[in-house]
Amino acid sequence: MTLLAPAYWTDACDHLMRHDRVMNKLIPQFPNVSLQSRGDPFTTLARSVIGQQISVKAAQAVWDRFAALMPQMEPAQLLRLKVDDMRAAGLSARKVEYLVDLALHFDNGTLRPEAWQAMDDEAIVKQLVAIRGIGRWTAEMFLIFYLMRPNVLPLDDVGLIRGISQSYFSGDPVSRSDAREVATAWAPYCSVATWYIWRSLDPVPVAY
Repeated sequence: MTLLAPAYWTDACDHLMRHDRVMNKLIPQFPNVSLQSRGDPFTTLARSVIGQQISVKAAQAVWDRFAALMPQMEPAQLLRLKVDDMRAAGLSARKVEYLVDLALHFDNGTLRPEAWQAMDDEAIVKQLVAIRGIGRWTAEMFLIFYLMRPNVLPLDDVGLIRGISQSYFSGDPVSRSDAREVATAWAPYCSVATWYIWRSLDPVPVAY
């Protein structure tokens, strides 16, 4: 599947390098890579659910086994899977419940991806967190990785807080308000700055 970079990426990098000393040094270290979207909302959300509270490497292994259960990653196909088969792929009972609830929301039309382009970030977050197993962090990852919204600041993300601590505070503990203050220089491209903070911790990009 083709991965697509957002149209605003170059402008965002220029803005961040002009307005933030850390970004000015960090961004040139990662040329020719960017945030990328697979362009499939159900897959993006399913990957986010599977990735909750486990390492990126473990999440990829579980995802590969889970995806192999279906010819195509579609809500209707997931709803036909046996619970035992999903558990055997490495999913907890709770994550199986979450994935089934997610598939139902797509299958019955409760979630309508075509409406999202006209909605603001908070309205989409509110819609997504109504699904079992999707909290604010997952909703914000969706805004960044699927909708590629440029100005999302996921303050619940451990990596973002850790990266800000290392890059801006010499490793000292960082509060949410500290992080928010750092990010005032990033607006209106907080998603892009967050992506580069993640790269400072792990050079290999994650794509949901």
